[in-house]
Amino acid sequence: MKCPPQSFLTSARLRGLAQLLVAAALAGAVGSPAQADPCNAIPDRGPMPSYLAKGKTFSGPVTYVGDADSLCVAVGGRAPENLVEVRVADFYGPELNAPGGRAGKATLERIVKWRHVVCTAGRRSYDRVVATCRLGGVTVGDLMRGAGVEEGGNGR
Repeated sequence: MKCPPQSFLTSARLRGLAQLLVAAALAGAVGSPAQADPCNAIPDRGPMPSYLAKGKTFSGPVTYVGDADSLCVAVGGRAPENLVEVRVADFYGPELNAPGGRAGKATLERIVKWRHVVCTAGRRSYDRVVATCRLGGVTVGDLMRGAGVEEGGNGR
């Protein structure tokens, strides 16, 4: 293989390459942006669907877990407009990037993902509903505490 002529690697090109490598390294150290959750049943603005009014019961399989205390319930199918984002009412999980956050998310996934939960809606919190969800009659919060996940999230 023939080496490129010296003029190919000018000092300006080397500086540019070094800057690119530093930027790539910093991007990896900072991390990539969080994946957007796929739950779209509750609009960012406007009224909440009537089937999620306070005290109403909704149910379905859990299709997505965002962190140690948030999940998506498929109500009427798995299309994004049928996925209800739920903040678990009876458990304050650690934030994803806090100590225990990733382990808490993994535990919640292990406990509820693809399983059918029954939830009772509470208040709205942004584009999600705060709800008490049960799996086999036991609240998700009790299941998380029983699995040894310590609470530690910020309040709602």
